[in-house]
Amino acid sequence: MESRVLGKTDIRLSPIIMGTWQTGKSMWTGIDDVQSEKAIQAAMDAGITTFDTAEVYGNGHSEKVLGKAIGSHRDKVLILSKVFSNHLKYDQVIGACHRSLKILGTDYLDLYQIHWPPGAFGAKKVPLEETMKALTDLKSQGKIRAIGVSNFSFDQLKAICEVGPIESLQPPYSLLWRHVETEILAWCRENQVTILAYSPMAQGLLTGKFGPDHQFEKGDHRSSNRLFQADVYPHVQQAIDALRPIAEKKGITMAQLALAWVISKPGLCAIAGARNARQSADNAKAADITLTEAELDALDRISHPVTDLIDDNPVQWKW
Repeated sequence: MESRVLGKTDIRLSPIIMGTWQTGKSMWTGIDDVQSEKAIQAAMDAGITTFDTAEVYGNGHSEKVLGKAIGSHRDKVLILSKVFSNHLKYDQVIGACHRSLKILGTDYLDLYQIHWPPGAFGAKKVPLEETMKALTDLKSQGKIRAIGVSNFSFDQLKAICEVGPIESLQPPYSLLWRHVETEILAWCRENQVTILAYSPMAQGLLTGKFGPDHQFEKGDHRSSNRLFQADVYPHVQQAIDALRPIAEKKGITMAQLALAWVISKPGLCAIAGARNARQSADNAKAADITLTEAELDALDRISHPVTDLIDDNPVQWKW
């Protein structure tokens, strides 16, 4: 599998990154630890070198399962984790990083990211300078190799880049959720900030497995996703129906089509979750798919009846 440079570093990421939010179990249903471990190992076998997690995913459970699954192969993979918005004071950042290192069973992280901006989810708003001081100290100590942010707006991204070195932004980005295209995509490319796109399959929607009457189990956070709401969902189903023949003609899955669209953008990586080994292996194959200009144009046309319905709020969920 090819690799893509992380920001201005010499770190090289796999274009398909395995995301492990679901591995933490919290806010998901039907997740099994044994299957999660097998999914991580299958991803490694298929050439995925990069794994994204966070302290808040199951309160460390995702990191625990990921560390166990990687085992003795730490030198062959890249681990990306995140500190949550309620741990952004200097001592809290240091403590959170040390906890993540211990749970993962490693002595360094390849990328450490601020998961949500200061003040998110009712957390006390901490100055960016204080948080960045902790992150740069961790970097100078060799505890982390690079610094990134997640869910930052364009203004927030520019503001923190003035405080310290940011190598990546992790926003939601898929064929059906394209807010970053307004300003962020071009700015990041110009300033060598790598975009790590999460929810590239629109939280499973673009796999085509959810029908018109789909209902999530209690406890599954996706029921709050704005793409699943009554005013948008019928248009999503129409888009899925239009995308399916394109995937079938190419002999690929709907999920692979969605991932291939994201990584067709220069320098972008797609963070794809997987519940089991088969999904991991299928996701990895997306790295080998090339979409023609005609196919890209068709995908663009199909997506707009959905994206035109979404307002400017870049947060996917109605929380």
